[in-house]
Parts: sequence; structure tokens; C-alpha cells
Amino acid sequence: MGRKGGKKHLKRKPAPKFWPIHRKETVFTVRPKPGSHPVSRCIPLTLVVRDILGLAKTRREAKRIISQGEILVDGKVQKEDLFPTGLMDVISIHDMEDAYRVLPSRKGLTPHTLEKKEEAQFKLCRIENKTTVRGGHIQLNFHDGRNVLIRVKDADHPEEDVFQTLDTLKIDLPSQEIVGHYKLSKGAPVIVIDGKNIGKSGTIVDIEKRPRQKRRTTLITIEDSNRSRFQTTMEYVFVVGDKQPLISLTEVN
Repeated sequence: MGRKGGKKHLKRKPAPKFWPIHRKETVFTVRPKPGSHPVSRCIPLTLVVRDILGLAKTRREAKRIISQGEILVDGKVQKEDLFPTGLMDVISIHDMEDAYRVLPSRKGLTPHTLEKKEEAQFKLCRIENKTTVRGGHIQLNFHDGRNVLIRVKDADHPEEDVFQTLDTLKIDLPSQEIVGHYKLSKGAPVIVIDGKNIGKSGTIVDIEKRPRQKRRTTLITIEDSNRSRFQTTMEYVFVVGDKQPLISLTEVN
């Protein structure tokens, strides 16, 4: 009888390159459990506590800290040490003022210290897909796996449907309520989450629209803080505000 289900182990060599682990120290490393982010785009909470924040020296110590409810992810206590933390997740610790947001960097993903305490009270989520469900209501699917149902009064004229894929919503923590909507358009501040320019941030100055071209592959031009311009596809950008970024960003050259 063949094996059922996914693998429960992961070797260090094929693990994501941005994980802060020694590749040849031992054979295996921790494998994140299925959740809001895929293995290639997440960091297990154990590695965050032990290898990045330095709150523990071993996995046993990190697991004990996490199991005691000391770690919050997106405003909720997380006791699973293999929980996958990913893009835009907010990580905070009891009895500590510091909070962190997982942001893209040159190597992949890394927790970035929040400059203001207010930043830990919200999360940014990108709309990956939207569908119309029974009754004409709109279901929004976010990049972190969560879904939100937007109820409309008139299915024939849904005035509440003002959302578009790749737009960003501001989610209050821990209530998980939508408190802001930011469109992917000219003048919007963005951060690049994939491709050769990953980690760079700036403002959209041009969007090249071509007939019969898929929206996700549309080429856009971004200008950074040094007035240097570069191009990437629309699928690789994440809107982080209206006119100014709502979150503190790292400088990537």
C-alpha cells in the first residue's frame, strides 16, 4: 500500500535558500505544516524564534516558548511551532515591545522590525482572486489563504463590488475587519515580492496596457527613492498604501 498524504520531513539542502540554517550541519530540518503559505514562501515559526530572533538555542527551547502562548501571529496566539509565517504576517511577542513584519528581501523573506507600534495593529493582504457566489455576493481570496465575503444589496447592480485582483486591503488586528482599500494604479507605493528586483520598493509611474494581454503579466515601471526606474510585471508587486507606504520598508539597492 502506497504512502498517503504529504511528506513530514525536509532535508536541509532543498529547503528554501532564505532560511537561516546551516546546509551541511545535519541532514534534516523542520518542515512547516500546511497552512496559509506554501513551503517555498514561508518560514517555520521555530526558525523565526530560534535562528532569526535568537530567543532560543535549540528547537526544544523554541517549541516550549511557542507552546506557552508567548508568540502572536496576526494578533492571535500561535502555539504550533511548525506554523508557516509568510509575506506580510505580523509577529509579536508577549512582554516585549518589539514586533516584526515578514517582508521580501534580496534572499527571499525576512522579519523586519516595525518602527511604530501602530504598525502591529494591522496587516496588508493582496487580493489574488475574486468570485461571485450564491446570491450575487463577492468572495475575495487573499494571498495568505484567507477568504472574505462581501455582501451586496442588489446582485444586478453590486455597488459594493469596488475590488479588483491585485488590490490591497488593510485588515485590522486582531478583529480581522477590513479598514482600508488601496488600488493597484499609477502613483501607488509598492514593494516587489518576486523576480530579480525582489525587495525593492517605490512608486508606480507607468502601466503599459496592451490588447489581449493578461493583467498579471502587464509591465509596470517603478521609481524608487533615488529616482532610479526599473520594470517588473504586475504580478510581482504588492501595493502598500495610497500615496505613502503604510508600513516601514527596508532599503534594497
